[in-house]
Amino acid sequence: MPSKEGNYSMMFASLDSSTVAESSEIEPGAPPPPAIPIQLLPQDALHNVFGRLSLPEAVACRSVCRIFRDALSSLPFLSSLPPLRLLALRHPRCSAASADDPRPCFLALDPGLRRWFRLPLPFSSSSPVTASPSLLFLWVDAASDERSSRSLVVCNPLSGSHRVLPPLGSAWSRHGTVLACPDGTALVLTQLAALSCGQGTDRWLKFSLNLPSKPRSPVLMTGAIFALCDVGTPWRSLWRLFSCRLLDLGKWAALERPEWGDVFNILKRPRLLAGAGGGRILMIGGLRSSLAADAPCSTVLILRLDLETMEWDEAGRMPPEMYRCFSGGAVGSMAAAAAGANNKVKVFGGDGRVWFSGRRVRGKLVMWEEDEKGGCGVWTWVDGLPGSNEGVYRGFVFHAGYGATA
Repeated sequence: MPSKEGNYSMMFASLDSSTVAESSEIEPGAPPPPAIPIQLLPQDALHNVFGRLSLPEAVACRSVCRIFRDALSSLPFLSSLPPLRLLALRHPRCSAASADDPRPCFLALDPGLRRWFRLPLPFSSSSPVTASPSLLFLWVDAASDERSSRSLVVCNPLSGSHRVLPPLGSAWSRHGTVLACPDGTALVLTQLAALSCGQGTDRWLKFSLNLPSKPRSPVLMTGAIFALCDVGTPWRSLWRLFSCRLLDLGKWAALERPEWGDVFNILKRPRLLAGAGGGRILMIGGLRSSLAADAPCSTVLILRLDLETMEWDEAGRMPPEMYRCFSGGAVGSMAAAAAGANNKVKVFGGDGRVWFSGRRVRGKLVMWEEDEKGGCGVWTWVDGLPGSNEGVYRGFVFHAGYGATA
């Protein structure tokens, strides 16, 4: 039986590569075969039926017959279907290719159906970094004689449209963090400056930041950017939350409340992700067993900030049996510290879902899904990760659909 990955990748094959059942040849002079009932339906009636399908189901139906292919090959109709919420994975060695299909592509997961599949990329040796939300942003080598120059490319892997942004120096691609605005504007953030390039422009605008450190895991929420910055010393990190409005990238301010106390000090290597609903920020990190600088972590803790009330609460805590898989089963303070030194848990996701990967956990991920009613969320394993022996993956949320145009 074909793998789930193979079946699902066929659903998202390009329009030109659909396999359509051919009708049998008709002998000269023979009367044409009678029309089947579905052939008598007008195009809008077919679209009314197919509009009740999900995007992968509608794409898969193109290979049934020519009538279905013609009805489902209309980009306006495909654009009207709701996009599919996916987890896009960043391959450890740029774009991933399978043994059966050497074309550049990236892995994606449908969290609802727990299916893995591959989506095509327009360039080889490219590295996807983020999405907004149905447009993919990836780094590629610039088409110039300068080997140190790279460009960001904005593309829709389903429709095939793409746009190459002006090239940047390699330092921006190595040290900058890419954010994608809902309108397709690309932002690249470093400690000292931010670059912005919107749709319809052919140049980057530069803004001075002067933050205390490189912004860590910045997220876009409610027309603003939120990021963590280290205001501590070389010997001990001390994290604080900073924010700025999208309309004024040069004015960052620290967000502080006396009632927050040591909320930033109890977590080791915290990261921010967008919560569900668009009004909450998740902060994920290792829960320190004490406030000592070298204190080992006992598990992974997820805290949640309500942007309306500016109050923190605990959203989730990784079960001990799951955390032991990432720490190699280490118990005790010295054993846990030794395991933690060689094992960093990668945290990624958004929209109320958080995924975890690590070197000690091969072939699967841990997924946590936020409880919008204020509960502790649900923790589950996601198995069947393709290419699990090739390194540790990272990822981001991507809404696959035909509607967005690069």
